[in-house]
Amino acid sequence: MLSLSSARWSVLVLALAAVLAGCGGKPADAVAPGAGADAPAAVAGATPAALPQGWLHLVGADVPASTGLTPVLPMTVRSDDGEQVTVTDTTRIVAGGDDVIAVIEALGMGGQVYAAPLRSATEAGRKAPKQFLFNRTTGVEGVLSLEGSLFLGNSLRRHTELAKKLRGAGEAAVVIDDLQPAPDKVRKVAAALGVAAAGEALATKVQAQLDEAAAIAAASTRHPRVIHLSATGAGGAPTVAGADSASGALIALAGGVNIGTEAGVANYSALSNEGVVAAAPEVILVTENDLQLFGGEAGLWKAYPTLKQTPAGAANRVWVMPDVQLKAASVGSGSGAVVLAKALAALPTP
Repeated sequence: MLSLSSARWSVLVLALAAVLAGCGGKPADAVAPGAGADAPAAVAGATPAALPQGWLHLVGADVPASTGLTPVLPMTVRSDDGEQVTVTDTTRIVAGGDDVIAVIEALGMGGQVYAAPLRSATEAGRKAPKQFLFNRTTGVEGVLSLEGSLFLGNSLRRHTELAKKLRGAGEAAVVIDDLQPAPDKVRKVAAALGVAAAGEALATKVQAQLDEAAAIAAASTRHPRVIHLSATGAGGAPTVAGADSASGALIALAGGVNIGTEAGVANYSALSNEGVVAAAPEVILVTENDLQLFGGEAGLWKAYPTLKQTPAGAANRVWVMPDVQLKAASVGSGSGAVVLAKALAALPTP
């Protein structure tokens, strides 16, 4: 495994001292409804039509899925905030994020996603009849006004208090902790939708793929340094994936050295241009959705001009992955891990 020299590490530590709080800061605790037409046009389609010469599009093709399921409702499940919740109707799901939406899609129930966050990377999220935006100024009334039949949150930090208030108002609300392993998340989402057996089958397949990726990484002598860049977080500034991000865990599983994890960056946080150079990434990772939010190739280089001075920038080594196979622990994580592990293992020795 490659390591920083003492001098370069010192530079990196100093640069990271100025890291701004990103998504790990004070979370939004409510949502404000908004019209779907207000979503940015840049995210109308998630897959980049064409990438710059030399860039690589990594897409895991074997994402587990089920169809033709018959839910068993009502179903009582334990929400990750500790409450027992009885779900009676899943026809109008208000989903907290793409990780839970991707599982809903894999269960063949994407059409039941009734409300989703703006800028969703999933097809069902983009097609949801209602869109919403998390902020810190609106209350439970914003979610209730969406008139869903089930709130399926994806963050204990953002949704625990909200879920409590929704239940007090008579609406079923289940919270799925976004920081847990993908197979567990798949099981819990499926159970809340009344298809626990199908969820167990999908989770088993996801775990098998994660194990395959880990085996590929273990057999490889190549462990490249990887930086995952996001267009969101830190008050709208570009950020780097850190220690407790889903992508940080996936990069490590696939055999890479996640720069944010190594430096102790939390969640998604801003990194100075000096810090980017000091980190010396060999691979730049970005998701399809974020690439569009950056504004394509020019926007990516503009966000972090010093990327060009790194080994990855000099080699023009930018890899683009689907959001739900990298940025969120979900049903596509195993497939994404396998394709990433193979690509990292195949890199030539510098």
